Formats: sequence, structure tokens, C-alpha cells
Amino acid sequence: MNKDKVLRILVVLPLYGGSLPVGRFCVSALQKMGHLVETFEAPDFYGAYTAIDDLKVTSDRHQYLRNSYLNMLSQAVLAKVETFEPDMVLAMAQAPLTHQALKRMRNDNVKTAMWFVEDFRLFTYWQSFAPFYDVFAVIQKEPFIGELRQIGVENSLYLPLAANPDFHKPEELNPVDARKYGGDVSFMGAGYPNRRLAFRKLIHHGLKIWGTEWDGDHVLEPYVQLGGRRVSSEECVKIFNGTKINLNLHSSINAGELVGGGDFINPRTFELAACGAFQLVDKRTLMSEAFDDGELAHFEDLDDLDRKIEYFLSHPEEREAVTQRSRERVLKDHTYEVRMQSLIDFTVQQFSDWPAERKTDTLFDNNFPEELKNDIVSLVSKLGLPANVGFDDLVAAVRAQQGQLSPLDTAVLFLDEWKKTYKR
Repeated sequence: MNKDKVLRILVVLPLYGGSLPVGRFCVSALQKMGHLVETFEAPDFYGAYTAIDDLKVTSDRHQYLRNSYLNMLSQAVLAKVETFEPDMVLAMAQAPLTHQALKRMRNDNVKTAMWFVEDFRLFTYWQSFAPFYDVFAVIQKEPFIGELRQIGVENSLYLPLAANPDFHKPEELNPVDARKYGGDVSFMGAGYPNRRLAFRKLIHHGLKIWGTEWDGDHVLEPYVQLGGRRVSSEECVKIFNGTKINLNLHSSINAGELVGGGDFINPRTFELAACGAFQLVDKRTLMSEAFDDGELAHFEDLDDLDRKIEYFLSHPEEREAVTQRSRERVLKDHTYEVRMQSLIDFTVQQFSDWPAERKTDTLFDNNFPEELKNDIVSLVSKLGLPANVGFDDLVAAVRAQQGQLSPLDTAVLFLDEWKKTYKR
């Protein structure tokens, strides 16, 4: 496929959860790549979804109402598909899409992909949904890919997480933010069992803990910041940049396995590196594929972590050298633009008829007045579209804009309506 080809991609976000910010970074990356992107904003419907929990009805009725609501959201996605006519529907983990909606899109020859950015061992709903997607992208390799193959999923793609350099970047904190978010040693993330036990041995470093699910731990409670509320993506960047040593201990539900040495690489690894922030991270089996020796500072166990905290606190020049190497690697190989291009390339490889050719006029086959042509060229550039964009794609990009339409936007839409009415 021509890399300059403009694709229409509908990104379906989840109602809530960890894949929500990942989905937003995918949208940003695809737009930056010059594709036409629409977003199904499932979080807008989250309030009504949670309100079902307050109805005080029987468990059977409660489940029925939840399923009915999710089915309605799936129908709303299908309505967006009919209007936008995407080349691909990209669903994030836990996106509100039913089997029936996925079957409908497959029948209509709309390619669907899911980026399953969760641990397949903990979140097992993939067993039900994976066969209904045309492409199933995952953050783990074997045995997950083998298990997918056993249930008939041949089009699985290893697609590790990433960073958004326009968002995850070095930032100089003002004095107020430096006091609030800064510190010698911190951790940002949820209070999984292995982390709760591990961090009890590290509080003598003046540890700051950010994130949710730390309640009920009386030892760590004094070190949990902001009352244990959810930390926004913007606040994460401030924490990363304001901390001398960011701890990055991957999650495990097995409290007896404090440093598990598992496979997937969490998003924090890439985001910290992109921020130019120093991290001490546990080794993962897939880490050597993503980073070379010297591009990250690792620890083997808690005693090793304790020693390395002391060492790197007193060696800022070594911290700086590591962060420079890790940031260069992420900017080169581990951005969301790189991941989205990998997804597109894989889909092209797996489906010879994708993306389908659209029957559309070229831009200047539309009898624009001569005095408007330069303005149209400027509009195409402003929208981030290639110079050879088709007229229908230009119309879709104009419609997708936020805010008030300019006179030129209105003229383009008027011409589109005129063509639909009279040129048939």
C-alpha cells in the first residue's frame, strides 16, 4: 500500500480503564500520520452505565440491563460506521462491541482490529471475542499467540505498548509543581499485591506513591499521595519529570512473587523513557527485544533495587546518560506512530484486497472557482492531508473538525451536497 494513502479509521474507546489513554494516543498518532480519524467516545456514556448499578434491582435484571445498554452502544458504533464508512475499525481492549456488531461489520467487509493491551492470563474475555476480529494485536507472545491459534485466530500481531513524544516529553516544573509532584524516589501505578509488599521495604527512601487501589495498607498509607485518587496522564508526566528515580515494578497478583520477570512491557517503561526520566525497572522476558543493554537501568530483586536506589541517587551523571539513551531509542522505535504503521502494514499483508479503492473525484475535478484553488490547497495542508487527497476524504476531514466552520469549510460542504443532489 502507498504510505501516502489516506485511510479512514474509526477508533472505538472503552467506557473506562487503562486502555482509554492508549486509545487516545492512537487517535493522535493516526491523525499525525495524515489519516482521517473518527472516535467513538464511549466514556461519554459511562455515567449512564454506572447508574444502572444504583437501580436496586435483582442481579438477573441488573445483568440484563447492562447487556442491553452495551448492545445499544454497539448499535451506535454501527451507526458511526455507516456514516463514516471507515477502512478499519480499531477497538481498544474492553471496547463496547458485541459479537453481533462484529459479525455485521465482517459481513459488510469492514476490517476490524483490536489492540488487546492487557495480560491474557488475568483478563480472559479474549477467548470469546478474538475470533470475531480480523486482526487481534497483543502485548505478549507465546503462549498467548499459540492459544489464539487454537481457537482459530490466525491474524494475531505482537504489538507492544509505546509512548507519545508530543505528550510524554521532558518538562521543567515550576516551583509549585516541583514541590507537589517532585521527589527523590516515587512510584506511579495501582496497588497490586506484589507492589504492596515490595514497597514496604523501600519506604526509608522517602518513597512517594501515586495512583489507586492502595487503600487498607496502613504501612504504606502515609506515603500515598493525593488520597489515592486516579492520577491524570498530564500529572503522570509531571511526576516522571519531577522525580530523580522512578520505580517501575511490573504488576503481579502473586504476592509471593515480588519481582516476577513476566513477559509484557507496561506503558510506563516507554513513557518514562520518552520523558527523559530515570527509571529502575524489573527485567522482562521481552525487554531485550525493545531495549539494548545500557538503554535502561534494571534490577534483579528487592535487595538489588535497594542498592541501586542508593547508588543512582548519588550518581546523577549516570542517571542522565541512561535516560538519554533510552529516550533516543523510544523516539526511534517505540512511538504510537510506529505501532499504528505496524498495524496498518500487517493488515495490508494479511488481506490483499485491503484497503478497498474508493470511487472518488480528485480534488480539482470539482470545478472550484480559480480564486478558491489556492485556499483549497491551504485547507488541505491545514488538515494534514496529502496534496493528492480525494474530494470525499477532504469533505470527511472538514466534517470531523471541532468548532465553528469557516466560509471555505462551508463552501466545500455546500459543493458536496450539490454534487449529491444534482450530479446523480
